[in-house]
Amino acid sequence: MTKAEERLAVAVIVGSTREGRVGGSVAEWFLERATQREDLKLDVVDLVDYTDLPVRYPSAPTDAMRRFARHVDRADGFVVVTPEYNRSFPAVLKQALDFAYDEWHGKPVGFVSYGYDSLGLYAVEQLRCVFTELHAMSLRDGVGLNLVDELPRGPENRPSRAVTSMLDQLVWWGHALRTARAAHPYPS
Repeated sequence: MTKAEERLAVAVIVGSTREGRVGGSVAEWFLERATQREDLKLDVVDLVDYTDLPVRYPSAPTDAMRRFARHVDRADGFVVVTPEYNRSFPAVLKQALDFAYDEWHGKPVGFVSYGYDSLGLYAVEQLRCVFTELHAMSLRDGVGLNLVDELPRGPENRPSRAVTSMLDQLVWWGHALRTARAAHPYPS
């Protein structure tokens, strides 16, 4: 296996589309750390670029749905960047997640959440249930940011250490599950 093949293909899904959103800044903060790793091949899937996703589930997939599902299919793992809205995650994120199904199976998913005192963790707990139904493996460790404080900077702070811990787990699970899917296709 070449060095490029060893790299784990990770789709970073930015799950907020609100005007004035913080999601883009949070994703940039995360990507500054993730791109320093040589074991990842990152694919940013920002839902703000998917304004043509249908609001209602159509009888046949649209081009936008197929494009989103291709990103999911190509990935060996995922990092979902999500805000917490009313103790859950955005509706646009749920709609996008539902546009793929088999493509999620047997792949790990980590979370970078943000909110206020809860650090977006209520959104993550809701997402864990959704990803369980999609046969994806959610990681134990994640990254939670408190928006009352500035976005954390520097290697000495807890959120940066949390990024490293989460990505270490994602890489381990991603390689293990990629090997397992190749040897034994996932039963759905």
